Amino acid sequence: MRAADRSDLTAARARVVASAERHGQDPDRVLAVERLSHLSGVAPERVPAVLTGTVPELPLCARVHQRFLRLRATRRDKHGKEWSLAAIAEDFDAPGASLGPLNAGTGLPRLGHAAGVQRFFGVYPGFLLADSKSAVERALATAGPGGRAEGAPDDLDRLSYLTGITPEDIRLTLDGTPPRLPLKEQVRRRFEHLRRTRPRADGQAHSLSAIAGSFDASGQSLTRLAQGEGLPNLAAAAGIQRFYGVESGFLLAPDSEALSVALAGIERELESAERPAENPMLAVMRAHDVRSIVTRAGRLSPGGWKALADHLDDLLAREGQLGRSDGNGRSDDTSGTSDTSGTDDRSAGGRAR
Repeated sequence: MRAADRSDLTAARARVVASAERHGQDPDRVLAVERLSHLSGVAPERVPAVLTGTVPELPLCARVHQRFLRLRATRRDKHGKEWSLAAIAEDFDAPGASLGPLNAGTGLPRLGHAAGVQRFFGVYPGFLLADSKSAVERALATAGPGGRAEGAPDDLDRLSYLTGITPEDIRLTLDGTPPRLPLKEQVRRRFEHLRRTRPRADGQAHSLSAIAGSFDASGQSLTRLAQGEGLPNLAAAAGIQRFYGVESGFLLAPDSEALSVALAGIERELESAERPAENPMLAVMRAHDVRSIVTRAGRLSPGGWKALADHLDDLLAREGQLGRSDGNGRSDDTSGTSDTSGTDDRSAGGRAR
């Protein structure tokens, strides 16, 4: 759905306010500007104007630059320091200098680098690309007291249409064993799916030149993507997603994330009566291959357990979860005392790869 056609954000905010009140929570805390900014990547000073639709959209380069700076400022390491460019880029086997233009706001990263940055910080695959309205809408959907509900109908054909994943791969993903495709092949499949399932009025697929023309590029620039021989640049990926009116992370999202977004959207469409919230632990166990992780962790030495705990602290810090309060003055960080010695950038092999 194109951003201009999305539901009124004011109405979405009102629904979250009503939900917060039903759950006995303070709407001002649930919908605090800083919280919406943290979830969406939209600068705090822009959030109120985005909600009311009174602010123009930023150019793509400026938007991606600002989102990246927000990630570094709000998802720090376990010592409270910003992650260095070298540490971020190391996660996807790139030099830190490759993120220099993105950090300075002088250029866009490659598509694979954008995917790596979003994966490093644990944000959804469209975080850097989403227009402000889409980003705030998503933040509203995840900011409510219960977060996103589970249990939506799982008609495989409809889920396949929404996600670009084959029905068989959807079954595997729902069972906790999503296929692992190289990013280049995943993007090619998603692009092919969009052309096949969103045709012109006459039933024919949109031409490469028509798609590329929507963002002032040539059809030839998409030929290698269509043939599975390369990745589009970040601007082209944003243009393709905008052309077809799909979510900003459509081409990049791993199958599990794409499926989660589709299920959440269907759930919101069908939401007409209150349903009891699912046990959050069961939801986590269904969403992640917990049994496999526990089985492998059981073979670790005492030193390995400590390294795993340190790595979990790193991940929690990057996602803004380390030491978060449960609202009653208690912290959800149950890891005990933390080793705060050393530097912030994964020294001495402290991060598992």
